[in-house]
Amino acid sequence: MNEPLAERLRPKTLDDYISQTHIVGPNGSLTKQIKTGIIPSMIFWGPPGVGKTTLANIIANESERPFYTLSAINSGVKDVRDVIDKAKKSGGLFTTKNPILFIDEIHRFSKSQQDSLLQAVEKGWVTLIGATTENPSFEVISALLSRCQVYILNSFEKNDLEALLKRAIKKDDILSKKNIKLKETDALMRLSGGDARKLLNIFELLVNSEPKNSITITNELVTKHVQNNMVRYDKTGEQHYDIISALIKSIRGSDPNAAVYYLARMIEGGEDVKFIARRLLILASEDIGNANPTALVIANNTFQAVSTIGNPESRIILSQCATYLACSPKSNAAYQAINKAQQLVRQTGDLSVPLEIRNAPTKLMKELGYGDNYKYAHNYDNNFADLEFMPEAIKGTTLYEPGNNSREMAQREFLKKRWKDKYGY
Repeated sequence: MNEPLAERLRPKTLDDYISQTHIVGPNGSLTKQIKTGIIPSMIFWGPPGVGKTTLANIIANESERPFYTLSAINSGVKDVRDVIDKAKKSGGLFTTKNPILFIDEIHRFSKSQQDSLLQAVEKGWVTLIGATTENPSFEVISALLSRCQVYILNSFEKNDLEALLKRAIKKDDILSKKNIKLKETDALMRLSGGDARKLLNIFELLVNSEPKNSITITNELVTKHVQNNMVRYDKTGEQHYDIISALIKSIRGSDPNAAVYYLARMIEGGEDVKFIARRLLILASEDIGNANPTALVIANNTFQAVSTIGNPESRIILSQCATYLACSPKSNAAYQAINKAQQLVRQTGDLSVPLEIRNAPTKLMKELGYGDNYKYAHNYDNNFADLEFMPEAIKGTTLYEPGNNSREMAQREFLKKRWKDKYGY
């Protein structure tokens, strides 16, 4: 049986590697290290199908190091220790080229499993390369994270994916024997979602579905063959991001039925319950916010609960949270406020804080007027004193616009009474 196209086309050298030029391009942060063979322990963070495993293999090949690999899904502490023992022996005592240990989906390793890696990394018995689709700040223990460089791998751009397809047509031993013309690629790009492996799987499915050796790729052809056969090529959980997107959008759209359906899809697919809970926690603030502040409390308690309880009972807690969030009033006012505020900071730089509200811990600062004329709000009626808090250059700028729901309309009235027409409430 032939290898999948994605495997047949996997690049073996850095020169053949497509995309991620910020890391491995001519001026990439990793390029020089790879060329010199001085390889630090590192973690690749990025979505599926962007070349994390491939890059780890290339690094091992080009630096001429022994290469060991583990998958966090089916490896335990014993497996880690066994591989480390092998790596120590293969590295030898008089070589600087210690073996590379690649761990796929390192975010799925427990604390004890990650702890078992620490000494090997500290002593230099192995150079660790971990791959994760999750933020390593949350999923990798701090002691291990502090010993690794973190490199972010981005989704492929359209031109990268088209270059990959052209390479497949030209260089693959099987596809190169057929007359394949790329007329339209939008449907392929949309279905792959920037995932190179998924793109090649779809492309191979498409070509194999056509009995003729002469094939013209069009959007219509892709839709005809692929959308009815999604399961055939999606055997490795590559719908991960499609399903979580559907869950989030269902909750945002106040549909608890769709929300719990997509939640069930993720649970049945073996998704990490902490990953789901973390997304619900973000949504509670981003899409509900001050329209129902209790949503954030419930989402945070959900994350804490599923982290403690685990499967299978976590499904009940997640269902309660997802349906509650779906039935909550929605507002992205707080999310929009921080977006506008950050954009304003980037545009205006470090503006001076008004003297009245500066801290004055030293005698000199007090003499310079720091804190002068500050009005302590609790000394005034309604615990409010009219004072300018914004820097002079941007005073009166409205960043927070309460939404049209009962709670935030009450906030708007509160602000209107205090600030009158200053902020346009």
